Parts: sequence; C-alpha cells; structure tokens
Amino acid sequence: MARKTRNAAPPAKSSAGKKMEREFSAGGVVVRRLAKGSKSGQWEIAVIEPRREDDGDKAKPVLALPKGWIDAGERPEETACREVREEAGIACTVVHKLGDIKYVYVRKFSDHARVFKVVSFYLLRYVSGKIGDISEEMRHEVRGARWLPLDDAARELAYKGEKEMVAKAAEYLAAHPEAI
Repeated sequence: MARKTRNAAPPAKSSAGKKMEREFSAGGVVVRRLAKGSKSGQWEIAVIEPRREDDGDKAKPVLALPKGWIDAGERPEETACREVREEAGIACTVVHKLGDIKYVYVRKFSDHARVFKVVSFYLLRYVSGKIGDISEEMRHEVRGARWLPLDDAARELAYKGEKEMVAKAAEYLAAHPEAI
C-alpha cells in the first residue's frame, strides 16, 4: 500500500442509509516449492507482518498476505505483483485468479469512515528476490516478510478471508501441479 492514490468508487448506501465508501485492492498468494529432498517438495507461501497502530514489542505478530490499493490505470493482477514486490521484496508472475474477499471496516487512520472493501487475490509464482528485502520507505507499513509452509497457513494467518484464499491456492496446486 505504498502509493496513497486509491481506486475508490462512489460511496454506496449502507443499511442505515448512510453513505459508505468503497475501496478496491489486490494481493496474492505467492508460492514456491522447496527442493524435493526437503519434506518431499513442500510448498511455501510469502507472508508479511504488517505494522499496526497497536504494535508493541510484546504484541503477538500478525501474519497476512501482501495486498494493497489498486492505483488508477492499474489492473488488479498488476497491483498484486507490485504489492508483493513492495511489501515482501520478491518478484512474481500471475498464475490464476483465486477470488475476491469482501468486507466492511472502519478506517482508523484518517476519517473513521465505514468502508466496503473488495480485495481480489491471485495465485502467484515466485520468480526471484530475497524475501524480506523491503525498502526503507515501506518499513512504516511492513515489519517484515518470510516464507511460511503452505500447510501452516490456516493456523498462522490472521484473517479468515486470506485463509480461504490460501485453501483455494492449495486446491489449485493439487489439481494443476504443472502450473508452477
């Protein structure tokens, strides 16, 4: 989410009749396969530890998938790869769209508006780079990035919708092992 231009649609009406803003983001499940000798070619995914307002030294780390606002003129799959590069420090390519997560949140960092958000997620193939090689300008958003075994994602990821996207990625990989 390094760029502050947002792809926001006109406000929608909430059930209470108040205007609700809409935001569109994109992100990805970046996968790589470990060498065949290690746990029989186990899959890993790239995860980030976002910075939060309530971050404390003793706060339990929150693990999430890289994602961010779609910039004007940018396609969602381009956003997904850009956000992975910015937030995790690695390059990737798009394999397949996994789906969309839709939810409502209250924007805490500015006007406390209620926002209806849609995040499009993609299965992404790791290409190159060192995970965690994050620029200083991104350090205000991301504490770090690391590889996580795909089998551990359901337990380790913080958000239900992202866990569902990882499950879809695992299903796709099982059905299309040649895709990666």
